Amino acid sequence: MSVLRAITVGLFLLAGQIYASAAELAILRSGAQISFISKEQISPTTTRLHLPGGFLDIATADIASFDHDDSQLVESAPDQNASAPVGQAPASQTAPAAPVQNAALPAAQPQPAATQADIEQMVQEIARKHQLDPDFVASVIRAESGFKTRAVSQKGAQGLMQLMPQTAAQLGVKDAFDPKANVEAGTAHLSALLDLYHDDAIKALAAYNAGAHRVAQYHGVPPYKETQAYVAKIVRDFNAKKRAQMKAAAAAKAATASKSPAQKSQASQTANSAAPTSAAKKKTSAPKQRAAVTPSQNPA
Repeated sequence: MSVLRAITVGLFLLAGQIYASAAELAILRSGAQISFISKEQISPTTTRLHLPGGFLDIATADIASFDHDDSQLVESAPDQNASAPVGQAPASQTAPAAPVQNAALPAAQPQPAATQADIEQMVQEIARKHQLDPDFVASVIRAESGFKTRAVSQKGAQGLMQLMPQTAAQLGVKDAFDPKANVEAGTAHLSALLDLYHDDAIKALAAYNAGAHRVAQYHGVPPYKETQAYVAKIVRDFNAKKRAQMKAAAAAKAATASKSPAQKSQASQTANSAAPTSAAKKKTSAPKQRAAVTPSQNPA
């Protein structure tokens, strides 16, 4: 089984203030850039990037190179009340490093708006990359933004998976309204939360909405109506999809079983005649999907 961990994130606020006038850039293989103060190799496969206000743990293999960043870092004071992985962070969270400016890059050209079909295909690909059920990620997006790429919440969360500006900056997302960048970062964060809670989807969803520090504080889903309604909405939507898929599969199986032997024989002959004769068929393999992400328990 291939192990896919594009970004494993553990952001904890530092105990003291960090002052710096210059920093470095981590340039990821995905093209994203993350400004950081210092780095350390915490394991043979993981590099820790220290930021103003926390740190990011990133798979070393996902880092293409390092470069100097001459942009001014934002001075950050610690938050005494919270610590949380990157994601739906509280509005009071300390400010991240200033977005990277690269004057050498040409001005971005306007891109055509993504269609619903484009977004659904994108979700399929990104979810499988992170070993998540695409239906699960789609249910989160439906609850977060209703699949509106330019959605903005009252708290300032942006895009399909409602990334807070500081979260987007910490993950190297320059445009949170870019559907692919938004879904990539949001799915990576959701995957990191599932890792944190050992594939407990209920806790992961609660942390995505209210912050991991609140889940730790209340040892589960926080007693917030908004968070409880959010988790329940995703659970209902996801389970409804799975029930519909099961019914469709059962109906197809019943239809096949009801065919006469002559019909089955004819169908088999048709399938055989349509099969390729070449022995050079390419084998494809998809990454094994997490088996324990189905949220079936009561979030309340």
